[in-house]
Amino acid sequence: MKLSRKILLLFGIIILGTLIFLVFQNKKAIAPPNIINNLAKVSPSVSQTKTDIPKETVIAQNLDTPWAIAFLPDGSLLVTERAGRIHLLNKNGEVRSIEFSTAQSVKEIGEGGLLGIVLHPDFSSNHYVYIYYTYSGENNNTLNRVSRFTLNDTKMTDEKIIVDRIPGASNHNGGRIKFGPDNYLYITTGDSQDPSLAQDRNSLAGKILRTTDEGKPASGNPFGNLTYSYGHRNPQGIAWDKNGNLWQTEHGRSAPTGLDEINLIEYGKNYGWDIIQGNETRSGMITPVRNSGPNTTWAPAGAAFVGGSLFFAGLRGQSLYEAVIENNQVRELKEHFVGQYGRLREVILGHDGVLYITTSNRDGRGIPKSEDDRIIRVNPAKL
Repeated sequence: MKLSRKILLLFGIIILGTLIFLVFQNKKAIAPPNIINNLAKVSPSVSQTKTDIPKETVIAQNLDTPWAIAFLPDGSLLVTERAGRIHLLNKNGEVRSIEFSTAQSVKEIGEGGLLGIVLHPDFSSNHYVYIYYTYSGENNNTLNRVSRFTLNDTKMTDEKIIVDRIPGASNHNGGRIKFGPDNYLYITTGDSQDPSLAQDRNSLAGKILRTTDEGKPASGNPFGNLTYSYGHRNPQGIAWDKNGNLWQTEHGRSAPTGLDEINLIEYGKNYGWDIIQGNETRSGMITPVRNSGPNTTWAPAGAAFVGGSLFFAGLRGQSLYEAVIENNQVRELKEHFVGQYGRLREVILGHDGVLYITTSNRDGRGIPKSEDDRIIRVNPAKL
């Protein structure tokens, strides 16, 4: 009898240990991955319409300050993180890291780091990807550049510097890059905390630059160099309307805050920083189409057009803004998701006709939640 009790006790200990081991292993197995990608689940089928697409769907989370998105021809997306990383989220639900040789050269400082990304218009044939990033110059000074790479699977190689030595600083680095309807590359640059550079047409700072895909001045540029427009403080959003007009969002003053801008960009024009602000006017300078006023701060970032509305992200404003445009004026300004997701950075229109936005709560100025930062798919038809 005593032997039987000992055997039963031994079996009990073995079973208990096995259960504890299985529970521990199960907890390890269900630990969340660094990034959760629902892109495959939300990508529309051929028969799906916008009425079938939810108002909002989180497709990725646990990112660190995602700055810009570029869509590959198959609907997969590339996303930059300011610290110097690029991720590929494909339609099979896989998340992969993109290797590129210059990653170690990226200098994350304040608002600087790995910023804009865009594909060449002929990407399907040449596989060219362009990025805008901050780096250290010869004397450890802060500079920015635009480089072109060739993307093969999950590697970007053969860096070619397109535009170099754009003045940089801890703040006001601009960083948005997009190809326009004319197939020229448009680059937004900040004043690098030196407002005088914005008025210097020969400086690369405080500008919208327009270049060929090789980084040369675009044909017809107003001053024979890379400058397309000037007098900008810190532009971070550009988008073209259905008529081919270029619109831009720009950060206003810092202290006191306010006077953020929506501008209709005209060839060769001076947008006034830091001589005029808000509703001020001066001969030879352009007043914004709309500003946030002296008591409101949008801190506007990425921008995209859907129909007649310019959607743009608000960092400090913590909103997705919608400027309804009529006759080149802002008829109405709507606010969506106010405070719901915190700071918002990128806004881009996907191949599926809906918007993709990123949060920026881990940029040192937000209050991140456990799932931040996120990429959110937004159906503008349901806003």
